[in-house]
Amino acid sequence: MTIEFLTDDTLGPFRHGFFTRRGGASSGIFAGLNCGLGSHDQRDVVRANRRLVAAALGVPDDHLLGVRQIHSAEVAQVHAPFVGERPRCDAMVTDIPGLALGILTADCQPVLFADQNAGVVAAAHAGWKGALAGILEATIAAMEERGARRQNIHAVIGPAISQSAYEVGPEFRDRFCHEDQGFARFFTPASGDRWRFDLTGFGLFRLQNAGLAGARALGLCTYGDAARFYSYRRATHLGQPDYGRLISAIVI
Repeated sequence: MTIEFLTDDTLGPFRHGFFTRRGGASSGIFAGLNCGLGSHDQRDVVRANRRLVAAALGVPDDHLLGVRQIHSAEVAQVHAPFVGERPRCDAMVTDIPGLALGILTADCQPVLFADQNAGVVAAAHAGWKGALAGILEATIAAMEERGARRQNIHAVIGPAISQSAYEVGPEFRDRFCHEDQGFARFFTPASGDRWRFDLTGFGLFRLQNAGLAGARALGLCTYGDAARFYSYRRATHLGQPDYGRLISAIVI
């Protein structure tokens, strides 16, 4: 099966894709295009899947880059393919042609950024911890260090868990409201003392508040569409021992 990826015109001429799980060589609970080397899938199969992604983006295998994601606000400035240990961070920025910045997700937000005028791109992994800590704003600031201007940057949020599927406890909501009482608007009541959190809405708010040229979300839910997307929360609810990882990437 041919691999599938989603694109957005606002990211301009830069090759990019929010890749779904369709296609690929993985099987079982990982069936499809699992790109997570940190999963318990067969490593040679995951590497084969990543080669398919690199080919789709038109880069050599070793130019499809990834980092050790740690749910932080740390950003790596990328000048060349990584040698040895990968950076521990949750976003990458580059102005070097031919380097594909790849982020892995399975419910968290994958966010791709582009400034066409400056020729600067970025990719960020924005789960709730990273988004609250400021990973999106840190990515924008890192792009500006490479010559981008925020009024020229467009950002797109790819498939992520939707609010209807993201139930959390009161301590989760309290953590956000302690940061800013206004963040209460990203929560709606569920049963008992539970709440449902709008992760994508929160991400869009942070991006729009940063003064970008544009920010939008594809509006696709990873939890609700098992045929196209991996989901950590869905796998947990089904009692599965592991889950696949989606990749989203951009290259100049």
